[in-house]
Amino acid sequence: MKPFPWRHAVQAAFLGLCAWIGVEFHLFMTWCADPANAAYVPHPPGAEAFLPISALLSLKYWILTGRICELHPAGFFVFVAVLLVALLLRKAFCAWICPVGTLGELLERLGARILPRRFAPPRWVDLPLRGLKYLLLAFFAWTTLRMDLPALGAFLYSPFNAAADLRMYGFFAHISPTTFTVIALLALLGLAVENAWCRYLCPYGALLGLLAFASPLKIRREAATCTGCRKCTRACPARIQVHAVRTVRTDDCSACYRCVAACPEKATLRMNAPGGRAVPTWLFAVLVLALFGGVTGFAMATGQWRTVITPQDYRQLYLEDR
Repeated sequence: MKPFPWRHAVQAAFLGLCAWIGVEFHLFMTWCADPANAAYVPHPPGAEAFLPISALLSLKYWILTGRICELHPAGFFVFVAVLLVALLLRKAFCAWICPVGTLGELLERLGARILPRRFAPPRWVDLPLRGLKYLLLAFFAWTTLRMDLPALGAFLYSPFNAAADLRMYGFFAHISPTTFTVIALLALLGLAVENAWCRYLCPYGALLGLLAFASPLKIRREAATCTGCRKCTRACPARIQVHAVRTVRTDDCSACYRCVAACPEKATLRMNAPGGRAVPTWLFAVLVLALFGGVTGFAMATGQWRTVITPQDYRQLYLEDR
């Protein structure tokens, strides 16, 4: 009997949640465009989760002032939750929550089925390409750090930032030929090269990978019972040489548990907590949901989840941004 696919269940739940938010946002935008003929649906706060730059700037603003920007507070709390998940549970956001990561994994499985062979760049190509996401992260970090408090406040409370989620909707709802071509090329890349977006281009993942070095949880291999079959290494989507190390410390590990599931020897490969205790997949799933849900639930319970932008304000921003 196969073990319950805890990670896939969590991925499916978050992908479904994102789809639900997308439908709500579409209905809200339909009302913004024609309130006389469309039923009003409230603005979904979860849409702000897709504004990582605004959330990053809001985090700096909170650190400097102790105040949460009221325009997109849900985005701030989601960002904080993601950072805490990385600090405590490695890059679990990437492998358990992120909808882009989930879609990339589906592309990976499709590519394995329809392509006779998938391409793995040689090491001398792979290493420089892996640096691209850190260059993108460095650019965003430099842009954020150089902003002083007046400039930061001016941006966060500007009409431009207030309409950021509306603009994001317009970007995807009225997709340009150039954008469609880029997305199509990225999808084809995901079919041909395993884990391509996450491995080479995602600055969000680069940030979480750096924070994950502080995580108390790590994949550990017991050399005494390891047979050297290398099934763990072949199963790893990040191409980590799991069979060759005692403890996986790399920033590429997303705690997907694929290597643990592939190991045929009982208790030889496991996710270890401090003190040497194993963390089974079901418990890790509970920790991911509890940590992410705890932060966002706190925001909801304390009345800090919804934006202060009224539906009428959003309607006006929509008209001005057309």
